[in-house]
Amino acid sequence: MKRDSVFRQIRRDWRACFERDPAARNWAEVLLAYPGFHAIFWHRLVIHPLNRLGFPVVPRVLSNLSRFFTGIEIHPGAEIGSGLFIDHGTGVVIGETSEIGADCTLYQGVTLGGTSLQHGKRHPTLEDGVIVGAGAAILGAIVIGARSKVAAGSVVVKSVPPDCTVVGVPGRVIYQDGKPAEPVLPRVDLPDPEGDAIAGLSARVEALENVVRKLEEPDGSKTLQ
Repeated sequence: MKRDSVFRQIRRDWRACFERDPAARNWAEVLLAYPGFHAIFWHRLVIHPLNRLGFPVVPRVLSNLSRFFTGIEIHPGAEIGSGLFIDHGTGVVIGETSEIGADCTLYQGVTLGGTSLQHGKRHPTLEDGVIVGAGAAILGAIVIGARSKVAAGSVVVKSVPPDCTVVGVPGRVIYQDGKPAEPVLPRVDLPDPEGDAIAGLSARVEALENVVRKLEEPDGSKTLQ
């Protein structure tokens, strides 16, 4: 995952606001009124560098202040590539060992969370160009392949190949490389009383038909009255 200098990353983040948000009208509006840009700015410029230098407590305090003002929680340890755009942003959570590639987009309420209490890698990796819809949760040390899209409200717990569209709970791939993916039908073993009743009636009808056929033998010895 290629990393630019901090100032190049910030400049790319700023440009991403104009490229991916038609509501962005001028530079002053983005600098003053875009909480997603503010959260990424302080993470890159101060919080993440202090964390890498091993400063205790201070990065977490600054991260908490950033969350207070922006509504976006980015752990000081998260690795973020250039050109990240967080649209609206309220409720976004990015965990400690998350890795985000270049030119990714996160909408409000997205969670990049962990599923383990173990130390080490436990949060997702988003490769370049990933888009994650509002309210989606990506959980665990999984990889979302480059240019994939995660639909709003989805919960993804397994790695996803590049160029896929993922929907649902749990998330499943419905498109890959622009083509519909082969559907995976869930296996559900539940009682089916209506089906059992219909099967019983079919068996009774078949038995009655056998009786009728015996009463209507060709020799005429037995007739149906």
